[in-house]
Amino acid sequence: MALKDILVIVDDGPYAAARVDLAVWLAQRHDAHLTGLHITAPVTLPGYVEVGLPESVRTQQRRYALDLVDHAHALFDERARRAGLTDRSEWRTADGNPTDVAAVHARYADLVIVGQVDPHHGAENPVVHPEDLLFDSGRPVLVVPFAGTFPTVGKRVLIGWNASREAARAIGDARPMLETAKKVTVLAVNPRPGAAGLGDEPGADIARHLARHGVTVEARHILNEEIDIGSTFLNQAADHACDLIVMGAYGRSRLRDLVLGSLTRFILNHMTVPVLLSH
Repeated sequence: MALKDILVIVDDGPYAAARVDLAVWLAQRHDAHLTGLHITAPVTLPGYVEVGLPESVRTQQRRYALDLVDHAHALFDERARRAGLTDRSEWRTADGNPTDVAAVHARYADLVIVGQVDPHHGAENPVVHPEDLLFDSGRPVLVVPFAGTFPTVGKRVLIGWNASREAARAIGDARPMLETAKKVTVLAVNPRPGAAGLGDEPGADIARHLARHGVTVEARHILNEEIDIGSTFLNQAADHACDLIVMGAYGRSRLRDLVLGSLTRFILNHMTVPVLLSH
């Protein structure tokens, strides 16, 4: 699979610029088409407030919403123009629930880029939730941390490997980036032994598979039952100067409220580098 159609969610938050910059860099690297999407969530007010709202206030709300769209559009266009992507970019706007709308648009892209939810900013405003987007879109989701800047993504990659269906899917979805990476590390933490687990050389089989696709890859594993797996992944990413983590998300439960695994939840809450998730 080639990475030729990228969707980036451009919201009203203070971190949108860093996310657009990353999306532009990725589109340049893969000669891909880039689409920017801004979603305006409906303002919901109690009925008694809505009835008594003066028309002047309604007009002011509409003007404010349009100003936000114009600001996001200008940001996206400026970054795309500066990168020479004018002929390979487009801008879209839509109204509705941010996650639902983003999921529909994401189905027509190879990858959707969204921001990590910042619990300390704009909690009153609806935003795209990466975990729900992952469920509803059927596409891999690249989540960008709300803190920091990320001039590159996918040059040095850390893969979380547990031989699950979700992990295999994540590797398949990430393969266009893995094939252009300088170095890929497959990491198994406390791997399961036996034929149903990762075998005598954890990660070796998937590393050989990636090597056959021309990926520069090594397999590593860590054994320590006392270890905090989420912190281990983030520490390993920092130690190896990785700019991307690739991992499968969710477990086997069919109940939506239970399927978000503890590792996935930890990474989504504490990520320090962009994370590509697949389900």
